[in-house]
Amino acid sequence: MTEWLTGDPAPRAGDEEYTGRYLVLGRDAHDAGLVRMLRDQAGLTMASSSDFSDGAVDMARIGGADGVYLEELGVAITSSAPDQLTRMTQAGASGDLLTVEREQVLFALHVPRSDDAPTMAPASAPGFFGVQAIDALVCGMVSPSAVEMRRRTDERERTWGLVSTGVINSTRTGRGIRVAVLDTGLDLRHPDFSGRRMVSQSFVQGEAVQDGQSHGTHCIGTALGPVRPGSAPRYGVASEAEIYVGKVLSDTGRGSDGSVLTAINWAVTNRCRIVSMSLGSPGRLGVPYSRVHETAAQRALAANTLLIAAAGNESRRAQGQINPVGRPADCPSVMAVGAIDSEMRIAPFSTRGTGAVGGAIDIVGPGVDVYSTVPSPNLYGVKSGTSMACPHVAGIAALVAEANPQASARDIWAWLVKNAKRLSLDPADGGAGLVQAPK
Repeated sequence: MTEWLTGDPAPRAGDEEYTGRYLVLGRDAHDAGLVRMLRDQAGLTMASSSDFSDGAVDMARIGGADGVYLEELGVAITSSAPDQLTRMTQAGASGDLLTVEREQVLFALHVPRSDDAPTMAPASAPGFFGVQAIDALVCGMVSPSAVEMRRRTDERERTWGLVSTGVINSTRTGRGIRVAVLDTGLDLRHPDFSGRRMVSQSFVQGEAVQDGQSHGTHCIGTALGPVRPGSAPRYGVASEAEIYVGKVLSDTGRGSDGSVLTAINWAVTNRCRIVSMSLGSPGRLGVPYSRVHETAAQRALAANTLLIAAAGNESRRAQGQINPVGRPADCPSVMAVGAIDSEMRIAPFSTRGTGAVGGAIDIVGPGVDVYSTVPSPNLYGVKSGTSMACPHVAGIAALVAEANPQASARDIWAWLVKNAKRLSLDPADGGAGLVQAPK
């Protein structure tokens, strides 16, 4: 039986980026020719996403198959012996197979500093700024200024992110729009999500959707939290959107290309308009984007699903280190989101566009000291990262979709870029500017 990624993979020494599996890109979505080719010429048996209700593939239930074929994306994920791989690539000349890539490990993208601490205390509480000051020191930021202290006081009612993006004044709620957040899952018992329309699925073998890491709960809170949470301030964007929780990262914050692509296929099958992905792996100068991820994103767009991804946190700007956009946000057909702070400065960790094909920052969102939900018992906390900027954009995309029911996924992308607030940032850092909500 094929060995699939478990909750805590152990890559081989010196080969930490890869899982040992392969991504096989077919000529088209819903193309039976690729499955036949893998069977007849490479000797591989494939399960199909259509074998599972609503495309919710369970890797533990594929039986003796060597992999799974994702019908909406035209991508197969397989473990292959060397001789099978050779026959597979040779068979590509037939035209059914476009490319084969090694599957990579992906990670949750927030800055894992002391910003993970809960922040239940009010802004005036003794030591409240200590957590943020430590994070500022590590990330090359200055200690909290008077402006920052005022901003914290103002956040008693609503977060700075909702104010700066115009969400607080928008009449839209995302009602009727399905939004999939692919991450570490959600605290399903969190009181702020009680009664919400929700569909959930784990794509991490051996782990339930319940979030044991906190990253996913924080991102879902930002994108889809309620107007009136159990404790002020308001932090969520699309308060009435339908929540699709896709657990693609384990409770250690690790996942794979395959788990993410499988969840994207699930989201497309379920007609989700927006997919939010605060995950990835570091980009490298001169290394092209994944053809598999790019084609999958194109096919998702054609199916009216917009993929939005965090651009990455590998920069250390105070030390002069600025790194490129990571995978899969570096794909031209995935909207890449950088991060800014409350004073409209680029976040010190946010990556930069390279100017090459792909790898651009398309837009920025609030990503420093972002208050949102975390699993109980703390319930609320502050995190920083392009991971925190991404769900702001995803939630606002849902508001745009509600406001423009006939808009395609590409139309929503164009609206977000056109209506972004222009900032005094290099476009390589800030893209079109700060995302803004519709009125």
